[in-house]
Amino acid sequence: MILVTGGAGFIGSNFVLDWVASTGEAVLNLDKLTYAGNLETLESLAGDARHTFVQGDIVDRALLDGLLAAHRPRAIVHFAAESHVDRSIHGPGEFVRTNIEGTFTLLEAARGYWSGLDGAARDGFRFLHVSTDEVYGTLGAKDAAFTEDHPYAPNSPYSASKAASDHLVRAWHHTYGLPVVTTNCSNNYGPYQFPEKLIPLMIVNALAGKGLPVYGDGMQVRDWLYVTDHCAAIRAVLEGGRLGETYNIGGWNEMPNINIVHAICRALNDLRPDAAGDYERLVTYVTDRPGHDRRYAIDASKIERELGWRPSETFETGLRKTIEWYLSNPQWVGNVQSGAYREWVAKHYTS
Repeated sequence: MILVTGGAGFIGSNFVLDWVASTGEAVLNLDKLTYAGNLETLESLAGDARHTFVQGDIVDRALLDGLLAAHRPRAIVHFAAESHVDRSIHGPGEFVRTNIEGTFTLLEAARGYWSGLDGAARDGFRFLHVSTDEVYGTLGAKDAAFTEDHPYAPNSPYSASKAASDHLVRAWHHTYGLPVVTTNCSNNYGPYQFPEKLIPLMIVNALAGKGLPVYGDGMQVRDWLYVTDHCAAIRAVLEGGRLGETYNIGGWNEMPNINIVHAICRALNDLRPDAAGDYERLVTYVTDRPGHDRRYAIDASKIERELGWRPSETFETGLRKTIEWYLSNPQWVGNVQSGAYREWVAKHYTS
């Protein structure tokens, strides 16, 4: 069995589904079920003995100790985090609490558990920390992509809290010998993503005939990674990653945000034509957010060289699959669009 934190969130739930399907190994899934956690995503595992869900907070040390003692996982895969930059700007406290204090508490619980293991169980235990390329800061248009040796320069409360958690994980390895590996990924997209992030927000808004809000000039560049490719990369790192090392995971898909929006509009024009006209008519430029990083780019050569992983989806194939999933699952989308979510979008995406 492995323990997955944040396994009801977007990437975490995709990982749980992928893990059970790919390996058949049991998962203990710990998630606080904040606004972005959604058990409906895991409905296909209902009643499956390979999936055990526990609602709880990673800052709860007693809960963590009890779960580790009772279930004896061979590894921890740590996704649990507050992750939306806009929310971190307006409410940084929760990001400090979950991403820093929560990771610290989980590390301490893991260290206590690991210290009590013997032989092969102790040697084989792993703590895999899932992080982000945003810890590296921003790049100029012609700068080389982020490598694992790039200096940290976080620019938002979110990325600063994730950078702090990365440093804690590194320190627990070097000070205490805890067997850790860290992954830093680029922007994920795919099924089951909460519609506050760029791609699902554009899809959902377009289908509803609402404006497609683009920050500033829309020329912020990101690298895009299809979520199941990310899941495969994490499995590879968990199996063969060198202890204490960091592996950057990217899709080799650098693209300005405005190009993403246009690509979504073109795909929807083909897949779900709108009688009112081209979806491009809905594009709306809004005031840029504070401290908006201009460009991220991931050099994922290390993980390919050492572990043989490379993304299998191109951006075009991944985006098409993503849009088709949202078109086929309107009930899932409707269920996550609560009144509180609509108020959030109205407040933070106004021109």
